[in-house]
Amino acid sequence: MDGSRQEEKEDSTFTSISLVDDIEHSSRIWHPRLKRLLSKMMNADMDVDAENQVELEEKTRLINQVLELQHTLEDLSARVDAVKEENLKLKSENQVLGQYIENLMSASSVFQTTDTKSKRK
Repeated sequence: MDGSRQEEKEDSTFTSISLVDDIEHSSRIWHPRLKRLLSKMMNADMDVDAENQVELEEKTRLINQVLELQHTLEDLSARVDAVKEENLKLKSENQVLGQYIENLMSASSVFQTTDTKSKRK
């Protein structure tokens, strides 16, 4: 073999064949085994494409689910902050009411502690 044929042969192993679409049109050129092999490769490509499509759909579904969960988390976090703020407000109001009730009780003679033993003597 001369050098140019060797290079041509090496180059052909790395070159993709663009004649796959013409299998039916040039059946007299292709060997039956090669036709079957190319047909299997095309079917395998279609299977890979179908698998890739399924994977892509699954990834899209998962991304949408993650985004939905992120929004839910943001909503829950905002709700927790609102509840904390309301809790602090209610605690403050309870302290004011508690002090008010104590003041009323101390001003009223009904709630005054009486020492009954010292009055009896």
